[in-house]
Amino acid sequence: MQRESMEYDVLIVGGGPAGLAAAIRLKQLAAEKGQDMGVCLIEKGAEIGAHILSGAVMDPKALTELIPDWKEQGAPLNAPVSEDRFFILSEDGGWKVPNSLLPGCFHNEGNYVISLGNVCRWLGQQAENLGVEIYPGFAGAEVLYNEDGSVKGVATGDMGRLKDGSEGPAFQLGMELHAKYTLFAEGCRGHLGKQIQAKFNLASDADPQVYGIGIKELWEIKPEKHQTGLVVHTGGWPMDNDTYGGGFLYHMEDNLVSVGFVVGLGYDNPHLSPYEEMQRFKTHPKIREFLEGGKRVSYGARAITAGGLQSLPKLTFPGGVLIGDDAGFLNASRIKGSHCAIKSGSLAAEACFEALAAERSYDELTAYPEKFQASWLYDELYKARNFKPWMSKGLHLGGFMFGVDQKLFGGKAPWTLHHSGPDHTKLKKAKDCTPIAYPKPDGVLTFDRLSSVFLSNTNHEEDEPCHLTLKDASVPIRVNLAEYDAPEQRYCPAGVYEILREADGSNPRLQINAQNCVHCKTCDIKDPTQNINWVVPQGGEGPTYPNM
Repeated sequence: MQRESMEYDVLIVGGGPAGLAAAIRLKQLAAEKGQDMGVCLIEKGAEIGAHILSGAVMDPKALTELIPDWKEQGAPLNAPVSEDRFFILSEDGGWKVPNSLLPGCFHNEGNYVISLGNVCRWLGQQAENLGVEIYPGFAGAEVLYNEDGSVKGVATGDMGRLKDGSEGPAFQLGMELHAKYTLFAEGCRGHLGKQIQAKFNLASDADPQVYGIGIKELWEIKPEKHQTGLVVHTGGWPMDNDTYGGGFLYHMEDNLVSVGFVVGLGYDNPHLSPYEEMQRFKTHPKIREFLEGGKRVSYGARAITAGGLQSLPKLTFPGGVLIGDDAGFLNASRIKGSHCAIKSGSLAAEACFEALAAERSYDELTAYPEKFQASWLYDELYKARNFKPWMSKGLHLGGFMFGVDQKLFGGKAPWTLHHSGPDHTKLKKAKDCTPIAYPKPDGVLTFDRLSSVFLSNTNHEEDEPCHLTLKDASVPIRVNLAEYDAPEQRYCPAGVYEILREADGSNPRLQINAQNCVHCKTCDIKDPTQNINWVVPQGGEGPTYPNM
């Protein structure tokens, strides 16, 4: 059976802020020149915004450059930051860092507390109004290549295959989407972006990429406890001094509060559970006081590409580019990435438009990295480049030295620190680490994984091929369980991985509950043997996040 194909000038894979900004900018430039340009954007979520999860406090700088009248156009930035609070927590107390001592990256004047999912839904409407063809529910499953090795486009995933790979009664073959240039904007650890980086050796001159996992809940709290625009960040407890992590609490409009916790995936104790640390975080008096009497309304998790400037791969290859978090455009020190994503997408679009105007195709858009290096985005990431390397040395030393880096040198210290290795190499053997006793959830403030996944509106067909693939089916028991006590049981925030045994405790085996997967990609990143390979399931599946 032959796949049908469609032809475009530009194909964009991913409907997050980077992909949508690129689509909008391309159409703006075409309109300015009175030209027609075929731009197609595919998104694996059931709708634009379905898979978007972020804190989020947004710097509107890049959005203002892209759409100067966004306020008049009704962009959902409705809660300007009213106050910053930064706490270093102990188990039952802590102290507030005076704002005068905080580096500029922790100041949020002029920024907005938002739902990035809703901002993306709005950006999607702007793109469609400009003539972009948007196809949600279509996952980019395979990169297509021309005979000369340049990227030709992508094929969307088949629909209706059964668990054994055979064609079910509702089977539909995927489509081929061809374009003169393809922009990959899949977000953190993109399935196709990972393949592209390997094929073209794009990371050969970069530091190893490092990641975090962000776990977030949306709460509706009592009106008397709500302060629109209040931004709270924390360091310290429940993390120990040597483990990177921190919490946030952002007051949106309508008595809604985003509460979340980020754990750096370079942690070394295989007994640590980022999900359980998030639940513990909510019990701290500084956080509990806001949430008590409130109601949890949504849950989600996603990995974060946090290596910064040193870890950026080469951005171009014949026929396409990486943009947004598919490349690693995130400023970890500011705990922000959406403005970086929008700017990277806009810069790539400008380079792409210039190439098409010159009747080029399938070559390298070298103007894109040149534009990046000449932009404020490069300057911002350069000033932040030492944040993650310093923080890997512990909260106290790292925090002090990064403060010196920012306050004394303005982010332009005459040295650049580097990342020591990829996150999956950092786990120690279970026997060498102390187990962590996490309290049982109370069902009021703290919750179990399955009740949380329910709130993420996650759905996958049960009788479809598992999208969490194993390179070697023996490794989970022979290596991961034997040496690391099966850490996939704990680093997954959705209860996907379980070790099952017979009644007498014998015959351990790994069960993969792929239906629970919230597409965070943590397993693909943190698996110590790199045996787990996350691939896209059917389009339209996974979480459907409201207001996240």
